[in-house]
Amino acid sequence: MTDTILARASGAGQAAVTVLRLSGPQAGAMLQTLAGRLPEPRRASLRRLRDAAGEVLDQALVLWFPGPASYTGEDAAELHLHGGSAVVAAVEAALLRLGGRPAEPGEFTRRAFLHGRMDLTQAEAVADLIAAETEQQRRQALRQAEGALATLYGGWSVRLTRILAQQEAAIEFEMDDLPSDLSELARQGAAALRGELAAHLDDGGRGERLREGLSIAILGAPNAGKSSLLNALAGRDAAIVAAQPGTTRDIVECRLVLGGVPVVLADTAGLRQTEDAVEQEGVRRATRRAGEADLLLLAFACDAPPDAESLALLEAAPAALVLATKCDLAPPPPRIAGREVLATSTRTGQGLESLRDALAAHAQQHASLGDAPALTRARHRAALTEAASHLAEAETARLPELAAENFRAALNALGRLTGRVEVEQILDAIFRDFCIGK
Repeated sequence: MTDTILARASGAGQAAVTVLRLSGPQAGAMLQTLAGRLPEPRRASLRRLRDAAGEVLDQALVLWFPGPASYTGEDAAELHLHGGSAVVAAVEAALLRLGGRPAEPGEFTRRAFLHGRMDLTQAEAVADLIAAETEQQRRQALRQAEGALATLYGGWSVRLTRILAQQEAAIEFEMDDLPSDLSELARQGAAALRGELAAHLDDGGRGERLREGLSIAILGAPNAGKSSLLNALAGRDAAIVAAQPGTTRDIVECRLVLGGVPVVLADTAGLRQTEDAVEQEGVRRATRRAGEADLLLLAFACDAPPDAESLALLEAAPAALVLATKCDLAPPPPRIAGREVLATSTRTGQGLESLRDALAAHAQQHASLGDAPALTRARHRAALTEAASHLAEAETARLPELAAENFRAALNALGRLTGRVEVEQILDAIFRDFCIGK
């Protein structure tokens, strides 16, 4: 925190303008040395930047953000340089000679958190906003960055603090003139709060799916047309298509957007009994992916009878679309294993638009942005599950001291969400995935 850090805040590679960001106690002195004098706070000023020897490095727009009214909460500055690599390197070298050091990944946002400019959920949202690929992801990340989750979790923490205070008062001041039902009021409040936590947790992983992408796996027998389906949906030749059975040995993934939701579409090895060791491993991986996927596309070729391996998966699949592929070669069956089928042909294009619509509808149903702020990370789910568990234990505790201890543990779990308590052990895990300069 005593260092002054610097990093490029704009993307890598040659560009018309590169933004160089400074933050720390010497940011003002460094800017003044390079630019001659500090500009008016938060107003862009065109300046010639000179090194210690007086040589002009660049003509740039400079901005000065005195703390605490800055992104990090400390003195900060931005240099909007011409984007040539030699220009940027020369200015960086001058700043390093003045005592600055390169920032670590996520260090600017980490300093913002440590200075109270944002909580942990908002810091995570900054990373999500930078990584957003779709409109729905952008909206979810922006909602979280503006404090939707912080407000929700902070409100729960305030209520739980009040509940804990009621329980502690009932213990410490039992003989004083206090209401006799404080413990019961605490238990009732905890039960109501636990119900809200349970409802928040019971979202089907909507927010996490939207952030990470919905997982869809294409499965079926060899030569069922799985790779052709992947290529047709992706709009490019992502997987090899050949008449020889068993061409696909490993999982071939392709990212696309359906209904505004990011999707990871996976082509898998054909399901069959085989003596080939490599193909056996491919089948094992395909079966494992079937258990991990949010949705299965089970492909049955119209010119072949349904295979036993795919039928077994169909019976166990909680969410699956049944596809009758190659319908240009033979009439599709109306149902397979009692389920309606969607007839498709990658050769003629039949059914492909209907398949895209069905996939988009599924994606919007299970991963689209809802009205309420959604869980976006496994860390949130784990902390909320722990808090709900402690509240449940408090409701059935036989001693008021045990109830109070469970309330305290639940409060600590909620505090870890926003960074109010016990945060040191999770800071590195959160900020190490940031890009340099953010």
